[in-house]
Amino acid sequence: MGSRALPSRVRLDPSGAVLLLFAGALFLLVVPPIGWLVVFAFSDRRAGFTLANFRVLFTDSAFLDPLLTTLALALSVSVICCLLAAPMGWLVARTDLPLRRTIRFLVMASFVTPPFLGAIAWELLAAPNSGLLNQLHRASTGGDEVLFDVYTLPGLIFVVSCYTFPYVFVLVANALDRIPSDLEDASAVLGGSAWRTARRVTIPLALPALAAGALVAFLQAMTLFGAPGVLALPAGFHTMTTKIWSLFQYPPKPELAAAASLPLLVVTVLLLRAQSAVLGRRGYAVVGGRGGASRPVRLGPLRWPALGFCLAILSLPVFLPYAALVNAAFSRIPSELLTASRFTLDHVRFVFLELSSTRLALKNTLVLGLGAATLGSLLALVISWLTARAAIRGHRALAFLATAPIAIPAIALGVGLFLAYTRGPLVLYGTLWILLLAYVTIELPAAYQQLQAAFQSLSPEMEEASRILGASRLRTLRDITAPLLGPSLLATWCFVFVAVVRELSAAAILFTSETKVLSVLIFDLNESGDLAAIAVLGLTLLILTSAVIAAANLVPGLRGGPRVRSA
Repeated sequence: MGSRALPSRVRLDPSGAVLLLFAGALFLLVVPPIGWLVVFAFSDRRAGFTLANFRVLFTDSAFLDPLLTTLALALSVSVICCLLAAPMGWLVARTDLPLRRTIRFLVMASFVTPPFLGAIAWELLAAPNSGLLNQLHRASTGGDEVLFDVYTLPGLIFVVSCYTFPYVFVLVANALDRIPSDLEDASAVLGGSAWRTARRVTIPLALPALAAGALVAFLQAMTLFGAPGVLALPAGFHTMTTKIWSLFQYPPKPELAAAASLPLLVVTVLLLRAQSAVLGRRGYAVVGGRGGASRPVRLGPLRWPALGFCLAILSLPVFLPYAALVNAAFSRIPSELLTASRFTLDHVRFVFLELSSTRLALKNTLVLGLGAATLGSLLALVISWLTARAAIRGHRALAFLATAPIAIPAIALGVGLFLAYTRGPLVLYGTLWILLLAYVTIELPAAYQQLQAAFQSLSPEMEEASRILGASRLRTLRDITAPLLGPSLLATWCFVFVAVVRELSAAAILFTSETKVLSVLIFDLNESGDLAAIAVLGLTLLILTSAVIAAANLVPGLRGGPRVRSA
């Protein structure tokens, strides 16, 4: 009888091989582009070892000037974002400010807007000659002076700050949300004024989040390509990202591009480690039992001025740019104010019926968005399960690989993928596959972290019961774990889809005429000055991403899981 029972217990289980295949795919996704980036950075045109690329990088003014400009941009954006986001986060999280939920929603809406599209919208608003705000200023004053010129370094700093401050706001507001009111109440009982309480209690508790936000703002501004590409290039100056992009124009200089990418990579790693250290500080902690719920500070007659302050800030990344895009899309002349007599649908008709590259770009964008969201979510699901359940030897190395791409600026990853897949044995350049690899790699860390957090809150008991009843690890993952993580998995899918649709940095390096996507098409049209077509395509991109987020948040159960982020 024992011999008859033996075959039922000895069954072929391919789970181990499949899981190892996923681990191998993760390795191949991350390691080759970084490896080739390092190899080319230390190589000359004859593939010999050299340090000449770095000597040029740090001695030639053509590279030093962009480096200094990038540092000035990043530092300025970091300071401005903290000055704006910190008081705004306090007003929303700790006071009785009217329309607090609406303000939070509008801040999230600014995440949907890609910075390169925001920069184009501010071109429509603040170009020195044709900008709507400058036109209105000249009409109202009768003079010829320019109110605001967006084609300057201060103009670039302003625009990048508009689309970076939400990162700082979210960190500060979330930190303030978690601070109980007990300590503030105790300070008030002991005679502390509202300002003294804020200075001695609230601000120190929120300071680590503010410092982390400053680092995030610095990192975002340093690695951004879209907005500098739109505003800095016409103004005649470079940042490091636009300089790297220019090295791929004819004649291409891949060795210099690789060398210029490595400092961005190193600084990014250092900033991320600093951010982790700041957020991990325990210098300020709430000691004692469970704290009471925070009670809002009453602003009294200052409520409405405070609301005006918040709405004025939100007008910069949301209200004014959206109005400029709508005006350009439906006005006969994009640089003139829209009126009933100037309303037209000719630009919409041209973009969707006459512009031949629109259909291809939309098709490529949707194919890549769906493919990257599906493959990225599936890979993140399996890898997060392997690491959360310690289901494979070397799971800590997998966790490191899954989060490693967060330290790779998208422009640097584009360079690495270009170098890795333009030669044998696997040539992917010129196909959608190389863009798919780029998108999955860029968004994998966020997808992994979101699902890893979901696994931490999910008890493994049902999975263990499934294994006891004879199910393989893959079947357990498919039939038990994945359905339980449904809301989190859907949120991750939507996050990756939205991020792919709005990504430009890597795509600007890797696209060809047959693999152009919507973001690259908008960027190319901006170089030719077709503002009306840009506005139509930009609104299409915003509608597409907003619709995906709205539809996802209507799904029952999603509100209980991680929220869809749109950055």
